[in-house]
Amino acid sequence: MAAILIIQGGCYIPNMGKTSIALSQHHFRTGWLLAVGGTALFALKSIFIKLAYAQGVDTVTLLTLRMLVAAPFYLLMLGWLLRQTPTRIPAPKPLAAIMLLGFMGYYLSSWLDMQGLNYVSAQLERLTLYTYPIMTTLLGWVFLREAITPRIMLALVLTYSGVMLLYAHEANLGGADVTLGVAMVATAALIFAFYVVFSKGLIGQFGSRLFTSIAMLASTLFVCIHFLLTHRVSDLLVNPTAWGYALLLGIFSTVLPSFMVSEAIGRIGAARTSIVGTSGPLITILLAVALLGEPFGWFHLAGMLLVMLGVGALGKK
Repeated sequence: MAAILIIQGGCYIPNMGKTSIALSQHHFRTGWLLAVGGTALFALKSIFIKLAYAQGVDTVTLLTLRMLVAAPFYLLMLGWLLRQTPTRIPAPKPLAAIMLLGFMGYYLSSWLDMQGLNYVSAQLERLTLYTYPIMTTLLGWVFLREAITPRIMLALVLTYSGVMLLYAHEANLGGADVTLGVAMVATAALIFAFYVVFSKGLIGQFGSRLFTSIAMLASTLFVCIHFLLTHRVSDLLVNPTAWGYALLLGIFSTVLPSFMVSEAIGRIGAARTSIVGTSGPLITILLAVALLGEPFGWFHLAGMLLVMLGVGALGKK
């Protein structure tokens, strides 16, 4: 709508129509930037983990350091939310459900994913983990009776063809270890898909920020219990380089992207945010080649394209 000039006391004051449009466009552009930034930061996760492993840090120790770095930010967010008048801690039953989902999505799934990275390349890990949207759709069909369309079947075939192509290539080189690693990451993707399916109702009821803060803090508790049962506290005294990667992992590949993607969804919607998210595997693969020195050939290119096409097809109407 064009702005209308209103004369008041000899001055021309523009109507707020143009300002509102400008603010709306800025809101939309910011949403896209947040989606791109969040996707890029999430894509760095596998890189930071591989670099930390090279410093001699084991999976449980790194996961514990990651959550100890991230937890204070979620605790601050929870405290801020509870200061807002309408926000309250959920009743015991939904609170237990959120904590259980935190156990599944951010402890068990994360541990399996990170453990799998001991055996497979960052490229294969990312492509395997990226199948969780397909698994989410299938779980929706099983538990929520959501329809399976021909497009979903096409996405299923494309996605798993890409993963199997790259898996077959790496299995020829790494044997049983690669099979174990892929099995762990695929299980992590399945557990995270369960998390996504069963968290929808609770997120709608309590909001994404409150839900995520409680789930992440609950997962931190489970991670710390795991660590204390299997390690000594002194094992957290890793070398400064490893601590640096843990800080990067906790802040830049956990806290920041979780809030950035959540805000992006609020500004541009889940569909557009998920479309931006399809660039995640590409970013990880490029960084794995550049920073980790991982090989990249026709098998990697074909596998990446098949997975991205499959997940992209899933997002179309």
